[in-house]
Amino acid sequence: MATKTTKPLLTLGTIRRQYTTDEACKGLLKSLRWPEKVACPRCKATKKVYSMEKSKAFHWKCKNCDKNGYRFSVLTGTVFENTNIPLRTWFEVAFLMVSSKKGISALQVHRMIDPVRGKKGSYKTAWYMCHRLRAAMQDGGFFRLTGTVEIDETYVGGNATFAHKGNRGKNTTATPGRRGNLIPPKAGVVGAIARKGNIVAKVIGSLDAPTIKSFVRRTVADDVSLVATDDAPSYRDLTSKFGIPHESVDHVHGEYVRGEVHTQNLDSFWSLLKRGIMGSFHHVSAEHLPLYVNEFTWRHNHRADEHIFHALLAGC
Repeated sequence: MATKTTKPLLTLGTIRRQYTTDEACKGLLKSLRWPEKVACPRCKATKKVYSMEKSKAFHWKCKNCDKNGYRFSVLTGTVFENTNIPLRTWFEVAFLMVSSKKGISALQVHRMIDPVRGKKGSYKTAWYMCHRLRAAMQDGGFFRLTGTVEIDETYVGGNATFAHKGNRGKNTTATPGRRGNLIPPKAGVVGAIARKGNIVAKVIGSLDAPTIKSFVRRTVADDVSLVATDDAPSYRDLTSKFGIPHESVDHVHGEYVRGEVHTQNLDSFWSLLKRGIMGSFHHVSAEHLPLYVNEFTWRHNHRADEHIFHALLAGC
């Protein structure tokens, strides 16, 4: 009886063994970036692009952009361009980020990729690398969700109870402990998730009704079968104004599930995001929060991809 062979899982040890040199790393990047023909990163043309392999490996010259030839390499236009960090180190950091469900901090990355303690600037280098990779995780094309879609919003930030005395009580327009009891560091995040599908999440400056409705119109496809939300006033006229099939659950009165109407998948994503911020990163500034949302969103949308590591490199 024939036995079924399974492909060995990609591990950090495998990455370190297979990509020990920059040449091996560049070979993988070339195959991921240009599976068929090398294209000029400036004009996107594939014709009149000539290899400079004899004089400089992984470099080409495009005669479409410049009669003298526009020179580019496999790193041109990527996050790896103009850095002195070896590509094998970039590969290790990329693998650690895609294989950590709740994210990995720059300090932990520094500990794992740099065994020499106290090296000046090494932590800043790890932080810089992680942020550039998070920027590359932003989905290139915006997609609209279909089927049954859950939409919800959340706030990321500290509780006013634990804020400095000067910040306590600011913007307390609602009952203490409710969402209105906010302090300036709080940031609003809105998200939409298709059942057993992709998620779209965005940090927005305000969670007022016009902003929420604008997000819904951009995110939900015209042929959506159902939009499930909570009972927030921002969603109440989605059907009358936009013709979107919409139902909600009343959290105030303890209703969280009514048949197909619930926001549990999105609640699970918010929980994962916040546990990652609290447990892995400990502190995230509002300025950089969109990059962390990018990371968690991208990792969720590629959760079933066996080649998630290669997918990240291809998007860099």
